Amino acid sequence: MRIRRLTAIGVVLAMVGATAQADPVTGKAARTMLYPTKIVEVEILPQSFLTDSDIAVIKQVAVQQIYYAAIAMSPDEGLASEATVAGANFHDTGAASVFALAGCEATRAGASPCVIVALLRPKGWEPRALHLSRDATDIARTDYQSAKAPKAFATSAATGLWAMAVGEGAGAAALAACAAKGEEVTDCALVLAD
Repeated sequence: MRIRRLTAIGVVLAMVGATAQADPVTGKAARTMLYPTKIVEVEILPQSFLTDSDIAVIKQVAVQQIYYAAIAMSPDEGLASEATVAGANFHDTGAASVFALAGCEATRAGASPCVIVALLRPKGWEPRALHLSRDATDIARTDYQSAKAPKAFATSAATGLWAMAVGEGAGAAALAACAAKGEEVTDCALVLAD
């Protein structure tokens, strides 16, 4: 299984499109919304072609990955195929799924379309107003929380990228830094602002 990130972003952006962003939350509010960064839960999505052995391997590999993530497989090629692709460190499983499916489709040789076989979320996951990738969560919990206001944190839902800025004009600076991460980043939005 390959873990790939940011190599098929153009395909991901075409599939995800622009997503609506809610108003940013404060650092204080974020403390109760963000998950611990250490443990992931693996949800296996039932597929008729998955063997018990496949499921065991997926679970074993998946718990070593970081949230939010998704694993896509080609039903005709099996788990050991080059077409088995995981997208990890996104801000939700939807974007991770789009990425994994795009990578799988780009390399599959089988006739059947790729499907998502597993989703990875933080332990105890439930829908909340704010979801950040594991790496973004780590920075939001440490650097962002300890920085003095004004400060802001921007994310790209489609790519999983993010940026933080501190000082006068922090919101605009965070958005600009997020967008500067690559030409494929077109959906940056403020998620934290103080």
